[in-house]
Formats: sequence, structure tokens, C-alpha cells
Amino acid sequence: MTQNRTHTCNELRLEHVGQRVQLCGWMENVREVGNNFAFVVLRDFYGTTQLVIDNEEMFRQVKALNKETTICVVGTVRERDSKNPKQATGDIEIVPESIEVLGKCRYNELPFEINRSTDADESIRLKYRYLDLRNPAVKQNILLRCNVVSALRAAMADHGFLEITTPILTASSPEGARDYLVPARKHPGKFYALPQAPQQFKQLLMTAGFDRYFQIAPCFRDEDARGDRSPGEFYQLDMEMSWASQEDVFAVIEDVLPPIFAKYGTYDIASEAPFKRIGFAESMELYGSDKPDLRIDLTVQDATELLGGIGFGPFEDNTIKAIVVTEFEGTRKQIDGICNEVEVQSGNKAYWFRYDEKGEIVGGIAKFIQPIKEQVIEALGLTKGCFVGLTAGKKLAAQKTAGVLRNKLGNFCPKHMDTERYEFCWIVDFPMYEVGEESGELEFCHNPFSMPNGGLDILLKAEAGEVDPLSITAYQYDLVCNGVELSSGAVRNHDPEIMIKAFELVGLGEDDVRAKFPAMYNAFCYGAPPHAGIAPGVDRMVMLLSGAETIREIIPFPMNKNAQDVMMNAPSAVEQKQLDELHIALVPVEE
Repeated sequence: MTQNRTHTCNELRLEHVGQRVQLCGWMENVREVGNNFAFVVLRDFYGTTQLVIDNEEMFRQVKALNKETTICVVGTVRERDSKNPKQATGDIEIVPESIEVLGKCRYNELPFEINRSTDADESIRLKYRYLDLRNPAVKQNILLRCNVVSALRAAMADHGFLEITTPILTASSPEGARDYLVPARKHPGKFYALPQAPQQFKQLLMTAGFDRYFQIAPCFRDEDARGDRSPGEFYQLDMEMSWASQEDVFAVIEDVLPPIFAKYGTYDIASEAPFKRIGFAESMELYGSDKPDLRIDLTVQDATELLGGIGFGPFEDNTIKAIVVTEFEGTRKQIDGICNEVEVQSGNKAYWFRYDEKGEIVGGIAKFIQPIKEQVIEALGLTKGCFVGLTAGKKLAAQKTAGVLRNKLGNFCPKHMDTERYEFCWIVDFPMYEVGEESGELEFCHNPFSMPNGGLDILLKAEAGEVDPLSITAYQYDLVCNGVELSSGAVRNHDPEIMIKAFELVGLGEDDVRAKFPAMYNAFCYGAPPHAGIAPGVDRMVMLLSGAETIREIIPFPMNKNAQDVMMNAPSAVEQKQLDELHIALVPVEE
């Protein structure tokens, strides 16, 4: 058996006519034309080539084979009579002198047609992912991922960053999501944890004197799946810089990402540096979200004072937000559909009215608007043909619902959304603290290791009651692209004194910090440089670039929505012997 080949299935052209060649690949299709004559499409990783079978013996050999059998073909290139301009090798065909079977497909029927695998049920696609990946369209997403990762590595190296790998087996850490735990055989009753992120290790590298670090880091979080989040594991471009400010991090990212998005993206337009910067509070007010899609030109207006007293029950004693859409052409049925989608996604209702071409207020809650019609037209800047979407509730609920409504309206109205581009922005100045919904106590809002704006001084003022802790912002920032949060980052709190004071405000003392984060706290006590970092998600990045609807489309072997690998049957039961070695006893789950 030989698997040597002179060419791939995408190489041969008219200049190769007359040459004797050897190709290897999968037998994609056989089209019989009369007796003892057939066309065979041979496919490999690179493309397809047509074979012409014109003798009885070879015809019988091919007819006996199932599609997707792998074969080696030796034959002569000739020019095709009927050319196929849609195929790269469509000007030529191969007349075989021999066909050798390398790997026989033993099934008469496939789970799905390879070139139409994306039409199959997702559970079937994931079970037979190795067949799904033979589909050139599916394969392209994986090739894109490879190219993007390669480009990211090259760009980071060009910026002086060193690629350093960090441990996979580490200690459990309160990072905000559930850990994946790994029992330690040699230490009964104790567990390693798979890292939710290399956060502590990369900060320790900064204290060790490594100036610029990065890695394409695997991260593990026991989270539920979403369209833009895969359960189990994901990858991020993890980076950290010493002697760095927020501006230094922004400068690197703004230099690295736009060329990659412009080169590999579905759209060839990407924001140029500097990216727009929006404060968290401003973003919630203007866009109803901390990950706004800036391709949409709609903004949110506050209408609390304007509409709070019109006698409409849901507006009373609530914050009211309004979104004005000019030149709106939706029907009543379409408006109802948008409002229903908003309620499903946000859990809160959306309301509306129109200022029609005749200058009348109509539809939705129009009867409550009529008494103050002129006021509303002036305050909201309405012109004839406008649609006004409204949300109400406690301030945060009204904002978030308005954010959902804004996205729905933007996607519905082509005039208000420029889809053919990648629009980046930074969301900055996140709150340092918040009041926990369950505890009712002061808690960290995001990363507890971020440097507060104002440093130790602002924390001391908060402790003394001179400043509201909820007004303190941090050097935390998110990178957003087309409404997708690509990354979170921060200037790190590298000073043990500031760190302890930050934790004291949420009721934790120095002993708690030492106990929860011993390595990092002790390292900082030996003198740590100021440092900052970020970690854009590679999976989300490739999803945006490919235009895929879900993140599973760009992962080679993804889990399903229930965090199951149906191809490998994971998670699976293990033998009792393995449990005994790990000193683990299973407790029956009560139904």
C-alpha cells in the first residue's frame, strides 16, 4: 500500500494535461452514465478532482465501493470536454489506470450527506463530528481558527510578548464561576481545580520580572452554554504587561486586533485606533447595555419625568426609557413580535406608540400620550413617521430592557444598522462594588484585584463615610465588538495595603486575603511592579470573524448545550476501582 501522492485534489490545472499523477482522498460521489461509464468526485483536505471511469473492470470496482471510502488513484490528466467554472480543478479530469482502496467505508448510508451536514440535527452532527468536519464549509471555520491563532501569536511576539504556559492543575479559587475539580490520588480528600483563567499565575509572572507575557490559554468553567459561550472549556488570548497603565493595554490591543479582523473577517472594515471609549454608567444610559452594538445608530433617552405622570400603571414610580426610530416601516404584527421577543429575553414588557405621517399619535399606549402630545414630540425630537419604543421598571431593569429593545429594533431596521463592519469600543470605569441581590451586603462588582480609581485614598474616604462605596469605579475595562463582549481586563491592584483595604470594605480582613490568595498576596509583599492585562476570547473572536451563529461552529470538537461530548460519551461512569483509588464514594441523587 502506498499513500504517496504527486498532487492534492485542488492542484491540477490545464498545464498538467498529459502528466501521470497519483492522488489520494475520499470518494465523495459516483455518477453512473450508461454501462461501464461513470464520473467519480475525489475529495481531500484541499479540494476535489473529477475521475472518469471508462472501462468495465474499474467500473465494477468503483460501483462496489461505498461513498467516503478512501482510495489512491494513479492516472493521466486530460482536458475536460465540459468544464466546470465553479470547481478549481474544473478544466481537467483524471483517467485512472489503477484505483487502490486504502480505507473502506463499511456503511451503505451515511448519517448525513457530507456537503449538507449543516442541515442535519445538531446532535447528529456532534455525534459524527469527524464526518461533519469533512464538509468543506465546516472545515473552513477550523482553518480560520488556525489562521487567526497563528496571526495572534505572531502579532504578540512582534510586540515583545513571551509565550509562557501556566499550570492546568491548580488550586480552587473564587473566580465567579464553578470550578471543575480533579481529585488528588496522593492526597485523599483534596482536589485540584482546572483554572478558570491563568489570572493569578500571570500576575505572579509579573512579580517574577517577566515584562510581557501571553499565551493562547485554555480556561475551564462549569457554566451553562449560550450562543456565544461553550460549556466546559474555552480559549483566550491571555496577556499581561508590567510597568503598564490602562492606556498601554489599549494601545497593544488596538494595534493587534484590527488588522486580523480586516484580513480574516466576513467584513473587511474594522475600527481603527483609538477605539471609542464609553464609561459604564454612560453606556447603560445611552445603550441599555455594557456591551453595546455600535453598528446600530439608535440611542436610549430618559423619559421618566416626561411620562411618569400620564396615568399608565407600569410607568408609575418607575424609571422610563425611550428609543426613537425614524422612518419606521414595521407592521403591527411585526411590532408585536419585537415586543414579545424583548419580554422573552429580558423578562420585562416593552411598550410603544407611533407618530404617523399625518402627525397623529397612534397605536400601543397612544391614548395615554395624547394629552401631552406636543410636549412628547418636542422632548423626544419626533418627526413624522417615528416609532417610539418604551421600557419601564427599576432603573437597572428599565435600562437593560431598553438595551434588548434597541438591539431588536436595530436588527429590524436596515437604515439604522451598518452590518458590514466590525465596530470596537472600550467600556471603562466599571463600579468597584455593588450590593448583592441575595446578601444585601456590599460585594465586589467584578474583579476584586482591580485597582480602584483614586487608589488607597478613595478607599479610606469610603471607610470613613465620606464617599459612597457604590460610587467608586475601578480601572476595569471590557473590549466589545458588534455587541459581543470579547474580553475583560484591568489594571491590577499590586499593593498589599490597597488590596487589604479594598477587601475590608466587603467585610474581609488581611487573614482572609492571605488564606484565599496566599501566593499572590505573599508575592506582592516582596515588591510587585504595577501591571495590567486583558484576555480576549479566541472562540468568540473567531465566531465573529466567521459569521457563525453559534460558538460551537468554530470549535473542532464542541460539547452540546448540556456539556456532553456525545461523540466520546463524556462525561461517563468510571469503574469502582478508580473511585476507590481516589477515595471517592458516590452518593445517590434523590429524584
